[in-house]
Amino acid sequence: MAPRICFVGGGSYQWIPKLILDLADAASLAEAEIVIHDIDPAPIEPMVDLVRHIAAVRGVGFTSWGTTDRRAAVAGADHVVVCISTGGLDSMQHDIAIPERYGIKQAVGDTVGPGGIARALRNIPVMVAIARDVEELAPEAWLLNLTNPMTTLTRAVHRTTEVTAIGLCHEVTLTQYTLSLLLGCDMRSIDLSVAGVNHLPFITRIDIDGTDGLARLRDLLDDEAALAAPLDLPAFVGHESISAGGDFTVGSILASNRVKVELFRRFGVLPAAGDRHLVEFFPGFLTEESQWGARWGVALTSMDDRRQWLAHYQREFADLRAATSIPRQPSGEMVAAIIDSRLRDKRRHLPLNIANSGQVPDLPDDVVVESIVTIGRDGARGRDADRVPTVLAEQLRRVAAEQELIVEAALTGDRETVFAAMLLDPLASRIDYDALGHLTDDLLAATRAWLPQFASVPGA
Repeated sequence: MAPRICFVGGGSYQWIPKLILDLADAASLAEAEIVIHDIDPAPIEPMVDLVRHIAAVRGVGFTSWGTTDRRAAVAGADHVVVCISTGGLDSMQHDIAIPERYGIKQAVGDTVGPGGIARALRNIPVMVAIARDVEELAPEAWLLNLTNPMTTLTRAVHRTTEVTAIGLCHEVTLTQYTLSLLLGCDMRSIDLSVAGVNHLPFITRIDIDGTDGLARLRDLLDDEAALAAPLDLPAFVGHESISAGGDFTVGSILASNRVKVELFRRFGVLPAAGDRHLVEFFPGFLTEESQWGARWGVALTSMDDRRQWLAHYQREFADLRAATSIPRQPSGEMVAAIIDSRLRDKRRHLPLNIANSGQVPDLPDDVVVESIVTIGRDGARGRDADRVPTVLAEQLRRVAAEQELIVEAALTGDRETVFAAMLLDPLASRIDYDALGHLTDDLLAATRAWLPQFASVPGA
């Protein structure tokens, strides 16, 4: 029987085209039924048309249909892929603007910091509602979550349902690709061990055909001749630029990852997320003295930037719908690989977000962690068990405790639990205590249209 794959948030111009292209490259998915669901009817038919267009050009047997009825979309699915954004840019603008009024600038604002907390409060109830539909109408389906904040959303599903939910993020994969460029090897020859949480994972081991990749990286950092070596690579990998422009060299790639390199030099393990995310966990890099990260090569992503990226994805979508030749370059996302592994029981080792069962010993059991996970027909389980240096372990524990509070706050609509999460958050807690309380109330009030669980909170 052909697999049925449902995309909730299927109107996403950022995610759906690249994921469909990946599905088209997997022989086991050539006859898949692809269901496009979105609360906005406008992009549904164009997305269904895109699926059919890709099928025709590639010569695969996709069938596709779309609906605004989530329960109808989910019913009978084998896999449910979630890529939502509750309130979209209209809600997110408050996540950025309100903290900035209180002196908190965020490089991204979708995982931690006040913006990450607010985003979680909006998305968690929606994610739980999706998961409950899956539990009732497609109990054998796997829920594959691409939505941020990755950790809290996946954790909320685990806490409230029996659904198999896995969080997928491309940051570790992008780091692995970057390492292959820096160390001059095939990406497929690199085997990593990873321990952490989403957007704060640490590579504790790099094996490259039996050699120590971390040692090779340390040597590279001190080799001036190697740093000057030119590289021939595309300006974009995934959806973020590897370099600021000009000629690419080993040194220019390292220069665009200064925070990552600094933390590696100091602690001996390599962060596997982009610097824009890292500085929100280590806000000493994101200060007025550093020109809000500029000294470390970090640019703040503004709302205008996000609108420009949306327009960019919409142009790419239009081009793809009209294309008579479709590229085969993998997107770096793992949806197709996970579904293929489950269908064929093909073992793969992928960087994924699942419940901790010992793969990150520094953190409590059951919290959602990012590590190398073995995927197959029988499910997903952590492959390794890795600790990180004490300072980093304490940071991870603080973040995990904050994320547990965020999930609790989102499920209960309790303002005091939101404030407790703000107090634990490394970025939010940098400001005056009373000011942080006002910031919390302002965010709840400004985004109240998307926070029905907080209806009884004064001002919200």
